[in-house]
Amino acid sequence: MTESARFHGTELLWKLSDQGRSVTRPALTVPRIAAAGITLADAAGMASVSMQQVAGMLDVTKMALYRHVTNKAELVAVMIEIAVGEPPDLSTVPGGWRPKLTEWARLMRETWQRHPWLPAATVGERAMGPREIGWTESAVAALEGTGLTGAQRMDAVFLVSGHIRNTRSASTAGTQPWSPDKRLRSQIAAHGDLFPALVAATEDTSDATPDSSWEFGLARIFDGLELLITNR
Repeated sequence: MTESARFHGTELLWKLSDQGRSVTRPALTVPRIAAAGITLADAAGMASVSMQQVAGMLDVTKMALYRHVTNKAELVAVMIEIAVGEPPDLSTVPGGWRPKLTEWARLMRETWQRHPWLPAATVGERAMGPREIGWTESAVAALEGTGLTGAQRMDAVFLVSGHIRNTRSASTAGTQPWSPDKRLRSQIAAHGDLFPALVAATEDTSDATPDSSWEFGLARIFDGLELLITNR
C-alpha cells in the first residue's frame, strides 16, 4: 500500500461518524458497505469477504463500491472501526484501576466473541480510526494515578490485550496437550511414562471451568501489576 493510499484510508475512518449521522444519506454509504462486510465475516470468516461478495449482498456492482472504498484493505479497516463499537466509559466503574481494567477486558472479549474475525484482522501495520484508538485510550486512562510510567501503562494494556487474544477461543489459542481433544489426551495417557506431570495435572481438573484459563491469567496479570504499583 502506498503512503497516499494509506493516508486516504485513515481519513476515511475519521469521517465515518459524519457519514453515519448524515440525514440525507445516499443509497450506498461507507457504513452500509462495511455492515455488509461485517455480516459476511461474522457468518463465515474474513475469507468470505471480497468486494464482489459485498457488492452482491448490496445488490450493486463491484464498481459502485469503489466510489466509496478504494480496495479491500480499506473496506476491512472500516469494518474494524464499526465492529469494535464505541470505546467504554470506565469513569463510573468504582474501586480503582483493577475493576476498571477488568470491565474493559470483559467488554473487549465480548466484542471479539461477537466478531471472531477481529483478532486476526487487527494485526500488523494498518490504519486505525478513533473508535479503535479510543479503546486503548480507555484502558490506559484506567491506570492513571497508579504511579506507573507511561511506558508501563502502555505495556500493561498490551499485556492484557494479548491475554484476551490468546484465550478468546480454543480454536485460536493454539494446540496444547491439555486440549479438550479426547484423542490427544488418550495418546498422552497411553504414554504416561513420557509425560507423567501432564497426566497427573490433567487428572486433577476438578476446579477447571470453560473460562478458567481466561480468569486465571487475567487475575495473575493484575496481581503482578498490583505488586508493581504497590512497590513503587
